[in-house]
Order: sequence, then structure tokens, then C-alpha cells
Amino acid sequence: MPSILLDPSFRRMEEIFSDEDLERLHDCCDVVWGKNERAPQAVVDEAKADAFAVVAPSWRYGELESFPNLKAILEVGGRHPSVDTLDYAYCHRHRIRVLSCAPAFGPMVAEMALGMVIDAAREITLGHNAFTNAQEAYLWHGNQSTFTLYNKRVGLIGVGGLANSLLPLLRPFDVELVGYDPWRTAAFLASQGVKCVTLEELLASSDVIFVLAIPSRENKAFLNRQKLELIQSHAVFALISRSHVVDFDDLTQLLHEGRFRAVIDVFPTEPLPEDHPIRTAPNTVLSAHRAGSVIGDST
Repeated sequence: MPSILLDPSFRRMEEIFSDEDLERLHDCCDVVWGKNERAPQAVVDEAKADAFAVVAPSWRYGELESFPNLKAILEVGGRHPSVDTLDYAYCHRHRIRVLSCAPAFGPMVAEMALGMVIDAAREITLGHNAFTNAQEAYLWHGNQSTFTLYNKRVGLIGVGGLANSLLPLLRPFDVELVGYDPWRTAAFLASQGVKCVTLEELLASSDVIFVLAIPSRENKAFLNRQKLELIQSHAVFALISRSHVVDFDDLTQLLHEGRFRAVIDVFPTEPLPEDHPIRTAPNTVLSAHRAGSVIGDST
């Protein structure tokens, strides 16, 4: 049977495998390790010679040459391994497939993103907090700064897999969709019902902005203060994919200045330090990177 190094930590086994699927895997493969804790180096070293596939959240095993029989890398972290750690040219030459679990997380992440945006736009959490403090405002008095998603302009930064899951959820709201993605053509965006615009136009004109771009060398912190200052004061900025693409210090400062609203599910350090100022930012809905980790739906 083919040998598979199953080393999913930080993911948990029960998060990515149902009992039935794990049983099927053991029936067809020689599973090495397969525990919630990270595989010790000695286990990895012993598995290298025979490993047909590696299941892990990233590539953390050094030179590919030490895996002579490797044919597949299956990442379970939510994004393809970085080019800084994985030699994709070697994978191509040796026909090693590099596969990502990201499409499986897409629908649940999209659902959470939409829910958080509606929360911020309709001030659901703010209204709840006011109610628990006996400071609630009724009827139109409690809607002075809220807005609905219907017929609004929605901007997508990154029009890939996550956008593919989000678009069907947005269409019932009859929104005007605009997008910015340097890796996609205007024709492709148009085929998805999205108008291609510059990043600056998207930020300055959208009522809701979804950050869905995957990390790359080119887009690290490209959403800096200069760009973020373009966002309208009533708009909701939804940081959903990775914090890598945002200058998080600039974002935090602008939110404390009350420049716009935000919903955030991803952070530069996780767990986030207890004294991080984003925790007290006004008009901000925070989630502890829970959008794609729903037990039962991710297996």
C-alpha cells in the first residue's frame, strides 16, 4: 500500500476527517503518524523514503529530494504552501501534485463573511451591547447610522475561490459588484458579473469591501494607510482571507480614529495578544479565525 505522512497539526484530525473517511484512508494506505500533535522529526525522517503523499498545513520538511517517491502534497492549512518553503519548479519537473483544501472551506467562509458584514451594517452586535447596558434605542431611533445590503456597491479585492463561494450569496441583495484582481482579466470578472475597476476606485466608492485575496510576495501589506484612507466613513471593510495583505497597524489606527467600520476574522498573530489595540477598536466586529473551522462541515 502507498505510504502517507499524515501530519495535520495545527489542524485536528477530527476537523478534516470524518470517521468513515479516516477508516477508508487506513484501508487503502499505510498511514504514518496521523495524530493531532505535530510529527516528531524522527518520524518524519523515517517516513521520507517511502512517502507517496504528505498531508500537512504547510510544507515544513526541507528539501524535496529527500522524498524520492513523493507524488502529492495535500495542504490542510487553507492556502497553498509559500514559494519560500516549497520548490514548485521541482514539483512540476517531478510531477508532484500540490493540492489545497481551500475550496472546501470556501462556502463556510463566505457565509461567515456575509453574516459579519450584515452585523456591522445593521449594527446587530452594537445594538445587543446597548440593550444589555439598558441603552437601547427603538425603531428608527436605533437605525440612524445603519444600512441594508440591498442595491449597494460591493467591492471584491481578489476574485478567486472565496469570491466564487461568496457571489451566489450576494446576488439576492441585487448589489452592484466591482472587483480588483491583478491576476484576473476584465473579461473573466465580467463573466462573473463583476465590473473590473482600479483598487483606488473600489476603495473610494464601495459600501462594502471584501478582502478575499490570497497572500503573495507582491501583495504584502499593500492595503496601507494611504489606500485605506480612501474608504467611505459609512463603509464596512471585511478582512476575510489573510491579514498579510493589510498593514494591520495602519488598519487598527484608522479604526480607532473612527474612519470606517470593519469586520475581521484573521490577524497577524494568532492567538492575538491580550493587549492588542484592535480589541477595543470602535465599530469593529472581531472573530477568532473561526470562519472556516466548522466541525462537521470541514470534514
